[in-house]
Amino acid sequence: MFSRFKEKLSGFKEALSSKIAEKVSQAEKLAGKKEETPEQQAIGSQAKAIAAPADGNAANAASENSSASGATSAVPPAKPSNGEANNKPKNRFSFLDKAKSLIFEQEVILEEKDLEEPMWALEMALMESDVALPVAEEIVREVKSDLVGKKKKIGADTGAIAEQSLRNALVALLSRNYLDFDEYIKSKEKPVKILFVGVNGTGKTTSIAKVARYLMNQNYSVVLAAGDTFRAGAIEQLEVHGNALGIKVVKHKTGGDPAAVIFDAVEYAKAHNKDVVLADTAGRLHTNINLMDQMRKIVRVTKPDLLIFVDEAIAGNDAVERARLFNESVPIGGSILTKTDADAKGGSAISIAYITGKPVLFLGVGQTYPDLVKFEPNWLVDRLMGEAEA
Repeated sequence: MFSRFKEKLSGFKEALSSKIAEKVSQAEKLAGKKEETPEQQAIGSQAKAIAAPADGNAANAASENSSASGATSAVPPAKPSNGEANNKPKNRFSFLDKAKSLIFEQEVILEEKDLEEPMWALEMALMESDVALPVAEEIVREVKSDLVGKKKKIGADTGAIAEQSLRNALVALLSRNYLDFDEYIKSKEKPVKILFVGVNGTGKTTSIAKVARYLMNQNYSVVLAAGDTFRAGAIEQLEVHGNALGIKVVKHKTGGDPAAVIFDAVEYAKAHNKDVVLADTAGRLHTNINLMDQMRKIVRVTKPDLLIFVDEAIAGNDAVERARLFNESVPIGGSILTKTDADAKGGSAISIAYITGKPVLFLGVGQTYPDLVKFEPNWLVDRLMGEAEA
């Protein structure tokens, strides 16, 4: 799971490590830790003088060091007022800032110019992992903002710095529209009406059965509505799941009105004090105008509490685009990504929530009913970063 994502991230970490190693090397020369030319020695002496505590001898020390090396003497810049210090951009650091950090703390400060190559490597890694362009750009902005101004201890693990910044950006992005499905079901008036939509062959009906099992394990009673009256065999497929789980399936004949089927399922749930109605619908492409009009009618008539879009994680950017178009037609409340266990890239899981502005609710990780993972940002990021077993 997500092996391609982990592999591509190595380029970003290597680029950042290389840039920091270069900066450390330059800093060590500046501090006089390596063989230097007379000019470099003069600069190092001046850095130490400027970085020294601001007592009465500091300015003289800088002047003497400069004179001794034959360099032009320099006067330390005036200390900025509090207002000026607070208003200084994060990506601008004075010679004094960098000298103090190096001499006294054995650290180098990461600047915006240091991050150009690593950020390009990160953006390419994300896009090659099927992360949509606007999402990749947002992640890069967050990582860059976190890294600019960060102090890197000489000798510290550079990879850890890169990974932590990326982890923070991913968790923040995935948490932005997070919805706790359990709390949602608990708080809604019963019966809760949940409608499932998506394209053909993405595991929508199987996902409905998995969600039914998930709810039953939390002691909710469930009714299934066979609203896919368009595809031959769809009603029978849902009945097989209903029989396996011991759940009532409300159905009409093939070719019937799906809105009527779902309406009857809701009435049945009310009459028998059932907690949740899970309604199947025909798989459809956004290009099929008639079926999209039918879907809007179903939503208008049944007024579902939650509309869930289902697609395959392995579809990558195709899944992201379909989610966007479905959301524009009938605003979805969340998504389920199937076949996540076969997804090497991980980009669609990151992108769909950002593009639609709606959360991912579950990830399908296998073929059996228990193979459904409630979506948690940290769970996904742990696996994307290789910090937990897939």
